Amino acid sequence: MSVFGGVGGYSVAMTAVQGERLILVRHAMPAIDPGVPADRWSLAWDSRVAARLLRLHVSHPAYYVASTEPKAAQTMQEIAGAQRVATDAGLAEVHRPDVWFADEQEYHAAARAYAAGQSPDGWEPRDEVIARFDAAVLRHAEAAAAQGRTLVIGTHGLAPTVWMASRYQLDPDPASFWEGLRFPDIIEINLRTETVSCLVH
Repeated sequence: MSVFGGVGGYSVAMTAVQGERLILVRHAMPAIDPGVPADRWSLAWDSRVAARLLRLHVSHPAYYVASTEPKAAQTMQEIAGAQRVATDAGLAEVHRPDVWFADEQEYHAAARAYAAGQSPDGWEPRDEVIARFDAAVLRHAEAAAAQGRTLVIGTHGLAPTVWMASRYQLDPDPASFWEGLRFPDIIEINLRTETVSCLVH
């Protein structure tokens, strides 16, 4: 067990993630449909090309797993090609009320506040997000290590940000880190040095 700085400044004991490096992939841009809940959105067709280009940053073969949400699983499949992609609900985005934000800035402000440590009404508590995401990472990291492969996780923006912030230093801070993520984006965690870096910008 190791002690890491948790979200909000408290310290928690967490099991070390197995392996030498971990890659997190933020999904490519989905086809946005106000009439469909966000967790059911699929990739826009032109986003598949952007996702495929991320293959350049992944050493094959790898161990691939993705959130059960279509946009994340489809992004990961574009990277994995013919290789199998497992899915795990523990890697899903932060659960929040199915409310359409007419103003994009309104959602952005709420999401940034969440990443910074606040709790908008009805949003999944951060400690629950961290717990489920951490359990999924540890589970798949163990399987990847047993196969001698790098773990590559297809996921979202907020959930991995609050999870990473519970274990590692995010520069300059978690909210700004989240704000700087792109669609798609790829993040490498060096598990030996416990450092986080974005590979495409």
